[in-house]
Amino acid sequence: MKIKTAKFGEISIDENLVFNFVEPIIGYDDLKKYVLIEHSDNSAFKWLQSVENEALAFPVTSPAFFDIDYQFEIPTDKAEKIDLNSVESLISLNIVTIPVNNPKKATINLLAPIIINATNMQGMQLILSNSNYPVKHPLFKEETVN
Repeated sequence: MKIKTAKFGEISIDENLVFNFVEPIIGYDDLKKYVLIEHSDNSAFKWLQSVENEALAFPVTSPAFFDIDYQFEIPTDKAEKIDLNSVESLISLNIVTIPVNNPKKATINLLAPIIINATNMQGMQLILSNSNYPVKHPLFKEETVN
């Protein structure tokens, strides 16, 4: 299947790798289908590209790539909604905001991870309740100068 994207032009994707979001990403209620696109070989980043809106692609990553201590529980009703029965089937990513003029000031949204069941390709953005995780956690540690 071919899709048009603003960032990558027209690309071919495997229809079997399209995620169906049973709950939307905040602010994008009408968009349900996404695919992961590699940023580059061995990159910590990927792009969560909307299949339905060529202009929409979120940079995503895993906090573990940046040594961020991050754990959360998925409520039973949310796990059931994507039919998630094992942690081995879970893909967990977080949306990154990268300022154009200062990429070192990039932040990661730890309050609302993207969770995907890799077995059935169902996903959602999960808003963590009773959490102290911020929406804008610095991705890179500040360098200290002696």
